[in-house]
Amino acid sequence: MTDSTPVAAGASGTPEGVLAALYATLVERRGADPAQSYVASLYAKGPDAILKKIGEEAAETIIAAKDVPGGGEAHRVLLARELADLWFHTLVLMAAYDLPLAAVTDELARRTGRSGLAEKAARSAS
Repeated sequence: MTDSTPVAAGASGTPEGVLAALYATLVERRGADPAQSYVASLYAKGPDAILKKIGEEAAETIIAAKDVPGGGEAHRVLLARELADLWFHTLVLMAAYDLPLAAVTDELARRTGRSGLAEKAARSAS
């Protein structure tokens, strides 16, 4: 599989299926040739390169989000694209550190139904 192969082609089409298929592809790319794969080239450069990309994508997401109110559908589409870039590079980081999707979804599930203020207070108390 090359980086140009659509990941969702093997996914179920659900958000969970798309994320799982993408994550599996990112794990697979750890063994790919950095000259042939953008993701493999990030892995070869090390964590700092991945973290830098996450920072860049976070900044681009913030900029896009500021344009959404009153900006119309085109701005919402741009925000979705920037969020996809941010999620993608975050998943690259997770795959680099063997942190499975379940680690994040389990944490989100643990927080579900709990007040955000109570959650934050519990974290600062420990």
